[in-house]
Amino acid sequence: MFESKDKKGLLPVGFIGLGKYLPEKVLTNHDLERMVDTSDEWIATRTGIKERRVVSNGMVTSDLGARASEAAIARAGLRPEEVDLIVVATITPDMPFPATSCLIQEKLGAKRAACFDVSAACSGFIHALTIAKQFIAAGTYKNALVVGAETLSTIVDWKDRNTCVLFGDGAGAAVMAPVSEGGILSTYLGSDGGYGELLMIPGGGARFPASEKTIREGLHYMRMNGGEVFKLAVRAMTESVERIVRENGFTMDQITCLIPHQANVRIIEAMAERLGYPLSKIYLNLNRYGNMSSASTVTALCEAVEEGRVKRGDLVVLVAVGGGLVWGSCLVRW
Repeated sequence: MFESKDKKGLLPVGFIGLGKYLPEKVLTNHDLERMVDTSDEWIATRTGIKERRVVSNGMVTSDLGARASEAAIARAGLRPEEVDLIVVATITPDMPFPATSCLIQEKLGAKRAACFDVSAACSGFIHALTIAKQFIAAGTYKNALVVGAETLSTIVDWKDRNTCVLFGDGAGAAVMAPVSEGGILSTYLGSDGGYGELLMIPGGGARFPASEKTIREGLHYMRMNGGEVFKLAVRAMTESVERIVRENGFTMDQITCLIPHQANVRIIEAMAERLGYPLSKIYLNLNRYGNMSSASTVTALCEAVEEGRVKRGDLVVLVAVGGGLVWGSCLVRW
């Protein structure tokens, strides 16, 4: 049914099932007022965030990813044992190895799947779907499960008011496969390692292995130069959207819905102004979840579809930027 290839001999690939999972525990801005020197008004006006979800009762990244994946696989009409490939985007793996994708595979019972992880911070889902698309388009695999899952509450310093107010935990998943019409029209990825130190976790790797000193100095917590990241995020996301729309022969007024990485409402507003694109057509859920890194974009896509903001035939753009620095965009005909 899906053997019609494009001029390059590649199969068209799209999303056939989406799923999400958010932890039950809600951490509001008022809760944070009791933890650090901040206020609900300060957080909301500067970020657009009112609350976020955080894990509890020993739940880890693979647990979140597995639950989102179960929903996506069910909506795709597949059984776990029919999944060919699992790609997980995360910067908060359960452990350095084995890969979180392997742990999710075991929890799902997806015994046939090949598995690996992708580390591309907040742009992780777009990087992961770009990789998975190549395998399916070439006919190497019939389908792929792409997951963005994070427990960022485990890597933020809850004494640092500049970062702890921004992040939350959650997971989203998508099943990709050949489609008869529409699908992913194009993806674009970019990076510049020269900005790596603006957003990073210094400790825990080969440079600063875990020790009493690294723990005492808080090197295992996220560090961010917020002002510089803000400016670069606006520029990178704007240029990513412009490029993928232009190179595919469309204009911004033809884009039905823009789904950005849910980092900060001011970044999104600045991007929209530069693009000349109405905020009313941009999907936002960061007020409820905060920044969930790789989980943000796929969770927002899932909710946009569930709420009817994205319908068959619509042109949709996903865009994200994250630590690395890395960024990317994806154009989809739904």
